Amino acid sequence: MAAVREVQPAKLIVAMLTAYPGALAAAESELSDLLGTIDLKSDITAHEYTSYYRDEMGQPLMRYFLSFQKLIDPAALRVIKLQTNKLEQDLAGGGEWADVARPINLDPGYLTPAKFVLASCKDYTHRIYLGQGVYAEPTLGYTGGSWRTYDWTYPDYRSPDHQQFLTAARSRLMTQLREPQA
Repeated sequence: MAAVREVQPAKLIVAMLTAYPGALAAAESELSDLLGTIDLKSDITAHEYTSYYRDEMGQPLMRYFLSFQKLIDPAALRVIKLQTNKLEQDLAGGGEWADVARPINLDPGYLTPAKFVLASCKDYTHRIYLGQGVYAEPTLGYTGGSWRTYDWTYPDYRSPDHQQFLTAARSRLMTQLREPQA
């Protein structure tokens, strides 16, 4: 029989997608209040990988990533996804984006030394149910010093820009895991 081991903490990442710079700023502030200190921020990049969100969110779309200082239990991903969904709803109907159905998309995920996992509210063959309508999707694997994609990996997560940010966040995670726990 295999022994149950204590799970290693993970680095929380939130990917944001919007056509409104003000929505990015508002979401970043709210996420910091909700989830704690932000320790890494990506550059804001154009999101030209799909037109899936354009009718609902406007255009041109921008992608932005945040990582958080405090490490999390990976099992917290379900609760965090529910919190970010509520934040999306709270941000709708205000600011320069008042007439847009969904001004921002917030996708939380976690990073471990071996993988990057995103939360989703949509089921699919490779997604694992976490409860309360939330699923976990292994999006990227890290092996041999680089990120590996899967057949289902979204096109933007295949991009060097996104993987560069995740590599920096992974490096920060590795440092944090070596630090003595308080």
